[in-house]
Amino acid sequence: MREAVHREGRNTYLYDADLIDSRQVFTLFVEASPANVQQTAGGRGQIHVVCHAGQDYVLRHYRRGGLFARITADRYVWTGLRFSRPWREWRLLAQLHAHGLPVPRPLAAKLTRRAAIYRADLATLRLPAEGSLAEHLLRAPLSETAWRKLGEVIWMFHALGVCHADLNAHNVLLADAGAQFWLIDFDKATLRAPAQSWQSENVQRLKRSLDKLQGANPRAHFEQHGWHCLFGAYSKASNTPVSAHSC
Repeated sequence: MREAVHREGRNTYLYDADLIDSRQVFTLFVEASPANVQQTAGGRGQIHVVCHAGQDYVLRHYRRGGLFARITADRYVWTGLRFSRPWREWRLLAQLHAHGLPVPRPLAAKLTRRAAIYRADLATLRLPAEGSLAEHLLRAPLSETAWRKLGEVIWMFHALGVCHADLNAHNVLLADAGAQFWLIDFDKATLRAPAQSWQSENVQRLKRSLDKLQGANPRAHFEQHGWHCLFGAYSKASNTPVSAHSC
């Protein structure tokens, strides 16, 4: 993976020169029109699957959530390229991908700056996933083996100090009924020294997400036994057993 930067007017692009060149990366974002969008998914409608030069990419436009969204939907204060959200996420994904962690491979980031404000997008290679954990649980249960595997996958990230800021059932993708898992959406994710405090909170966040999914959809196939399988595998991998009830 070779990091490269290209500037075109108000736009600055960060991209993997092993996968795409400066002309192609500019064209990718320009051609991300409704005619080239195969499908949309995700939280606030910010994720699109774009077909470009015969390859599928996931293109995400950065949008604000919470109270800030009432003020501005997709604008951020400029503090420098390396501190911008797309640059930080692209570089973190590149680092995690290089370590062999199950994350999307970053292709390119685009930042459009106007004075002290910027807007941004991120493109990654499309994963061979069948959907999110939330979507799967609305259709069918996961096996005990799959729940344990997910626990081990989460620990892989924590062992490297990766704190996912929004670990929830929508940001976990899977294939083959849980034979393979990926984590996505590393906006605001950070690298920290491993510590039980933030690691437990990370896992607890996923549990709250699953409980919320079941509360909103009584037919969702989430049971506490599955959670205990996940947490048991996580605790065994981390060798730092904590009360599963607390998470």
